[in-house]
Amino acid sequence: MSRICPLFSSSKGNSTYVGSGNVGVLIDVGRSAKQIEKSLYDNDISINSIKAIFITHEHYDHIQGLKIFASRYKIKVFASSGTISALEQKGVLTNNFSANVISSSGIEVCGMHIKPFETPHDSNQSVGYIIDTPDNKRAVIATDIGYITDKIRQASSGADVILIESNHDVKMLQNGKYPYYLKRRILSSSGHLSNEACADELPNFVKNGTDKFILAHLSQENNIPELAYEASICKLASHKMLAGVDFQIVVAPVENFGNVSVNF
Repeated sequence: MSRICPLFSSSKGNSTYVGSGNVGVLIDVGRSAKQIEKSLYDNDISINSIKAIFITHEHYDHIQGLKIFASRYKIKVFASSGTISALEQKGVLTNNFSANVISSSGIEVCGMHIKPFETPHDSNQSVGYIIDTPDNKRAVIATDIGYITDKIRQASSGADVILIESNHDVKMLQNGKYPYYLKRRILSSSGHLSNEACADELPNFVKNGTDKFILAHLSQENNIPELAYEASICKLASHKMLAGVDFQIVVAPVENFGNVSVNF
């Protein structure tokens, strides 16, 4: 059995553990190394079990602790060529750990096959990840996406669990205190996925075999967990799909103290 555990999830920082057996990987390291270490401990995950780090893109809330954490534990880092280039420009990459471009066909790490797919976001070649485990299970990480593309649909089709962005409530964002340019960025096709846009996709995911979802990257200014959850539940209910019968949904917390984890 495999496990997916969102350690951190918000505009303050993002990091997700995916593991099979006693080994696993991190998707993003968007909080300080000290915070990542504590969260791994809180979630009963050994730091020594982390065999690689995969970065989705170079924004600060996804790489904050990367330089120190990867250097401290000599963990290999993988990302798209565009992201690697952006990390070099930011001075994140050092000789203390290896940084590698992941090919479109993916790589094998500790028995898991990890493959990237393109995502629409205002960064230098952002990606999501497909993680296939040794027991033929599949997890998909898809956050920081302005809209759901056909590539995302294809990557997610048939996955056992999908960690998907449900970033904002549109009305909260429109009526909130963010400046106009930032609202426009978030709402754009290279911004972030709203609760409604996320919810609209879930019925098709369920029809294609997915029964576990983690709603992630919620904005602390323009969303609340209850709104994200209800948007998804109501959309699925409109398709006669019932929670606990046809699917399971959890909301990733800003910081996980050991109470949110999904086995698949």
